Amino acid sequence: MINKAYSLLFLLILPFILTGQVEEVSPPDFIKTIKFKSNTTQGQLPILQLGEPLVLEFDALNANEEDFYYVIEHFNYDWTPSVLAKAEYLRGLDNQRILEYYNSFNTYQVYSHYKLQIPNIQTRAILKTGNYMISIYDDYDELMFSRKFMVYEDLVNVGVNVKRSRDVKYVAQKQSVDMTISTNSINFNNPLETINTVIIQNNNLNSSISGLRPQYTLGNRLIYKYVDESAFWGGNEYLFFENKDARAANVGVQFIDLKDIYHSYLFTNIARYDRPYTYNPDINGNFQITAIDRSDVDVEADYTMVHFSLLYEELMDKDIHVYGNFNAFAIEPLTKLYYNRESGKYEGMLRLKQGFYNYKFVALDKRTNELDEGFISGNFWQTENNYKVLVYYRDLGARYDKLIGYGEASSVNISN
Repeated sequence: MINKAYSLLFLLILPFILTGQVEEVSPPDFIKTIKFKSNTTQGQLPILQLGEPLVLEFDALNANEEDFYYVIEHFNYDWTPSVLAKAEYLRGLDNQRILEYYNSFNTYQVYSHYKLQIPNIQTRAILKTGNYMISIYDDYDELMFSRKFMVYEDLVNVGVNVKRSRDVKYVAQKQSVDMTISTNSINFNNPLETINTVIIQNNNLNSSISGLRPQYTLGNRLIYKYVDESAFWGGNEYLFFENKDARAANVGVQFIDLKDIYHSYLFTNIARYDRPYTYNPDINGNFQITAIDRSDVDVEADYTMVHFSLLYEELMDKDIHVYGNFNAFAIEPLTKLYYNRESGKYEGMLRLKQGFYNYKFVALDKRTNELDEGFISGNFWQTENNYKVLVYYRDLGARYDKLIGYGEASSVNISN
């Protein structure tokens, strides 16, 4: 435990040395299906109201019943380390073992399902609003993965409206987000300096827009109506499949095969960037664990090897990846598709728990590592997207960024 204490101390000090933004760490291959549960928001991005419990769940597929420990850290609005001491934002202790776990039952893939809920006996409360990172370590002090979450207090009203792009060049491809922040309980001091906002499209922190300043102030109302700065690419509706019955083809699944575990072969997809937009209801990149004839999907849903394929010519300068919230929109070696010259398709596979999944194909530039989400699926102003707006406030002389408001809107009500 002494080595663990030194390791944690170094990890806490290191960000201050680097003075950079913290990034989430993707898990190793044997940890799957990381998900949060929240009463406030839908999807895998946890935005919690102060006092609301935090529930984190994940599966370990190595069947070792390992011990895992959690550490919680507080950050500024821009994900740089805050100066708060742990006792200021946490009542109780972290760096504690996750006590609740259950082994899978009647599945081909053996796994252990872990569940952490805060508050608990050791970690009794989160005291401050703002940005947080929860990191999971194994018994050998190795960081397994980390995930961001946010805690807010409802102190301001956040109005969110989605508009077509005001830039004529991108009017058919982009969506712009207008915001209005109003309150009767706070007198904003110098809002150009003390107010910060973050706009998140479809729960994807990787593409969020932050640092926008209010353009107009009307009394205690702050108004944001930008032309380019608050515009997102519209994208396209996500593709989807459901394999709640691992033994039979289902929505999006062409056929199945049983080897060591079940294999689900999806229908081959095609590029959509040059095709007319077609509305197709989705869950904006998220996923839901489902399994028929199972009373507890946490431990009774099985894992299947899901095979993806994309009919597209071989690209010399770009890699193609499967993209979605099943892994927090991470680009990693497991999500990469490889070109099969015999079939003329990009092909790949992922081990996923039974459920309903949204996904799409994206292109990553080999030279610049620049991600193009619309390269394969296109960008359309009509696409239904979800937008969340977070409002941070650091009063003059304050030591951290309070998260004082949260607003949400869908582009299903988009207007000119």
